[in-house]
Amino acid sequence: MISLRAVLLALLCCLSGVAHATPDSGDAKPRKAYFTLIIDDLGQNLPRDRRALALPGPVTLAVMPDTPHAADFAREAHKAGKTVIVHMPMDPATGPFAWHPDLSMDELRNRLQAALKAVPYAAGMNNHEGSKMTSQPEAMAMLMGELQQRNLFFVDSRTSAATVAAAKAQAIGLAHVSRDVFLDDVRTPEAVAKQLHMAIAHAQKFGSVVVIGHPYPVTMDVLARELPDLKGQGIDWIPVRQMIAVRSNRAMPAHGKDGTYKPTPAPVTPVGPGEAREKNPAE
Repeated sequence: MISLRAVLLALLCCLSGVAHATPDSGDAKPRKAYFTLIIDDLGQNLPRDRRALALPGPVTLAVMPDTPHAADFAREAHKAGKTVIVHMPMDPATGPFAWHPDLSMDELRNRLQAALKAVPYAAGMNNHEGSKMTSQPEAMAMLMGELQQRNLFFVDSRTSAATVAAAKAQAIGLAHVSRDVFLDDVRTPEAVAKQLHMAIAHAQKFGSVVVIGHPYPVTMDVLARELPDLKGQGIDWIPVRQMIAVRSNRAMPAHGKDGTYKPTPAPVTPVGPGEAREKNPAE
């Protein structure tokens, strides 16, 4: 004879299965919330950059190829078990590695190859600046094909609402993900903490968040203080590769429709001469 306890246990298992299978409505908090952190602009100053390396979790370290310590820091980060990616300069960025719309495809490939050589152990790439370059369909399609041949992934920093980078990655099935929140456009403790709390709220609402920050002292101070509390807020800090798997190459609602990327006329805010940056979708 089946006991009441067995029946109740079976019912609970069924209900648990339904909870996992039912898509989020967008209003209720999902069962899991995931957080991925990328720190850009590394390779310029080893003592400064090591603060990012020391953060207590699977931080992704984006190393600029045209910096004096790019190779040394990349090796150090790899030895420490962190994910290293190339922080690829793109117009309006300048320098010997930077991609510009007026360059030939051969020259773009040469600069890509040189950048990958300058940052050993790179598992992927994201764009540094790039508001003019990431809107170029032909160049972005070529880049995604080159990364796919090398088994590398791409992170669209989304410095422009007109970016087609993630869309071109999605079109060929390249492993990729897009940024949701910038931490430190305003470099004050209050502003960085506000952005981090926004990122946490985004993860709790949508199930995941990809965050980009920089190795500014104020950013490192806030992160070192607050990241240990993520678990207590129901947030799992995961490596970028795992985030790519979680999102399954699909666009978040702020970046497209029904999982497909589409450029949107989102507001932009100036962040420097000749550059504009897409505002955080959660703002």
